[in-house]
Amino acid sequence: MLSPSCCKAFVVALALLVGSLQASLSWAQTDSTAAGARVPSSEGEIKLSFAPVVKATAPAVVNIFSKRQVTQQRRPSLFDDPFFKRFFGEQFGGQRKRERMESSLGSGVIVSEDGLIVTNHHVINGATEIKVVLSDRREFPAELILDDERTDLAVLRVDPEGARLPTIPLRDSDDVEVGDLILAIGNPFGVGQTVTSGIVSALARTQVGIGDFSFFIQTDAAINPGNSGGALVTMDGQLLGINTAIYSRSGGSVGIGFAIPANMVRTVIDSAKNGGALVRAWTGITGQTLTSDLAMGFGLDRAGGVVVSQLYGGGPADRAGLKPGDVILAVDGVEIQDYESLRFRVATRGLGEQVPIEVWRGRQNLALNLPIEAAPESPPREVVRLRGQHPLAGAQVANLSPALAEELDLPGAWAGVIITKIARGSTAQRIRMRPGDVLLGVNDRSIAEVADIDGALASSQSRWRIRFSRGGKVRSIDIGR
Repeated sequence: MLSPSCCKAFVVALALLVGSLQASLSWAQTDSTAAGARVPSSEGEIKLSFAPVVKATAPAVVNIFSKRQVTQQRRPSLFDDPFFKRFFGEQFGGQRKRERMESSLGSGVIVSEDGLIVTNHHVINGATEIKVVLSDRREFPAELILDDERTDLAVLRVDPEGARLPTIPLRDSDDVEVGDLILAIGNPFGVGQTVTSGIVSALARTQVGIGDFSFFIQTDAAINPGNSGGALVTMDGQLLGINTAIYSRSGGSVGIGFAIPANMVRTVIDSAKNGGALVRAWTGITGQTLTSDLAMGFGLDRAGGVVVSQLYGGGPADRAGLKPGDVILAVDGVEIQDYESLRFRVATRGLGEQVPIEVWRGRQNLALNLPIEAAPESPPREVVRLRGQHPLAGAQVANLSPALAEELDLPGAWAGVIITKIARGSTAQRIRMRPGDVLLGVNDRSIAEVADIDGALASSQSRWRIRFSRGGKVRSIDIGR
């Protein structure tokens, strides 16, 4: 039997031997793995790299630098003193106007080889000077061709002096699914061109509060200030949308970004190519979203769709056979979820097209063809600035027409007289009239067109009851003794 000291020596020797064997085996395995590893020899073998997509698309994404002149009201510093304010009030000393140049930055996407660039309206809004810088550092002055606040899109043109500029082809934005991989390319915070990756997080977001045609692609790719106007691209190198906004409390990306779909972008680009004026598609419909409660009453088993509430007589929808109470379920085979999605589907179609729609009427499906037309400018606007000794002095008014209602985003306000502007400090402003108010009458005189206003206001020299519509509700104001 071995002594305790011999046993301890034996155990130590055995441990050293096992450790040596394990180390040898480990080194052998490492050498074997290293010998079997191979660096990919072509881009095609790099399965997890976005580099080929970036190389194909990034040169067409540009930086946009703009300058605008802003006016500031400044009070002389002496009169900011509380002592002077106490005795002389806020108006003493007046205010000094100071004009200065304000710079901003954003991104844009080249969509034609001869120099058309699409960006956001808010990137170049009010700019007096616009400069475009390409990824290869070439610089061009840019001309504003089309600017549309309601879609938050703008089209610029640069002169490449005979050179062919890199472009990104537009994708059919309906041909995309939640979960698809995408890249966002732009110039965040002015640090230079930056690429971030993510997925399509959601489609048809309509509660974003940007523009009148709110219908956005949502992504979790990092989008930050300066990315506005940049590209959202697919894995096949096509333009899926124009990055426009983020949801953030801090001002930085939290993984919720929004892009205007390429199908809307295409409509604006086509208008720019055809002369620069954006003529909106119009159907002569107003309606409301079909909720779950309404769906039961209509005999439908799901919410979604638009209930037709009003039709313009003789307009496209009226001629197509639609009736108040019909439910529009789909446009060109695409389900309609709410009123905003219907407006978007119509806005992306070309004038003169006949668009198939699916309608629910009397508990059965109907197939109709909806013509897409421009809103008529009838009657003529006859813009007039009201003057004189009466409550509406200082208001600018015009005859309402479907075209003006569409321009001012007043669905269904197809007739009457509307206030388009109000002069500061005017009588109309003091009685709290607002642009967008539709005048209905003064005292017992109705107002149907601009020509009726003078006679209605002259019906009294001291007392007026003004009836008007605001936000769809009829109101009245009494002025005078």
